[in-house]
Amino acid sequence: MDPKPGQVPEPEQGPQPTGLSLEARNLQWLLQNLIHEVPGARSVVVVSSDGLLLLGSQPGPAPTVPGTAEAGSRPGGARMDLAAVVSGLSSLTDGAARLMDGGRVRQTTVAMDDGMLVVMAISDGSLLGLHATAESDMSVVAYHMALFVGRAGHVLTPALRGELSQAMESGR
Repeated sequence: MDPKPGQVPEPEQGPQPTGLSLEARNLQWLLQNLIHEVPGARSVVVVSSDGLLLLGSQPGPAPTVPGTAEAGSRPGGARMDLAAVVSGLSSLTDGAARLMDGGRVRQTTVAMDDGMLVVMAISDGSLLGLHATAESDMSVVAYHMALFVGRAGHVLTPALRGELSQAMESGR
């Protein structure tokens, strides 16, 4: 059953991470749902306004370059790398918007030969970043990201951000 506008759906039944609140589990479920709903999505992260990784999907397969260190070779490495890129890109675009008197940055898209990165602002200052294949349909990506932002933005309170940050640090 689809949730009503502004309502976060219940997570699927099954094994639940221990020690997390219902709100935290709901956001984890929404994030996993996002990665499965967007064809070509490789990974998704939610980053706090101060650059901390709050939530992250398991990264999908990505090509590796011979002779380089693979970001995913350490636990959470690829997610933390994507979170750092999302945070840095947001800072850069926010600075550009201020210089141009452009107002608040709502979305940033980076189109690459072999992929795309889309960053959306969440109402509390947090960010949603999605890395997808170059063949992904931008309208589908943006639609599903906007749904996530609409559903998650109002529940991402300071207390929940703290809980999610602690859970990421402890590997839950």
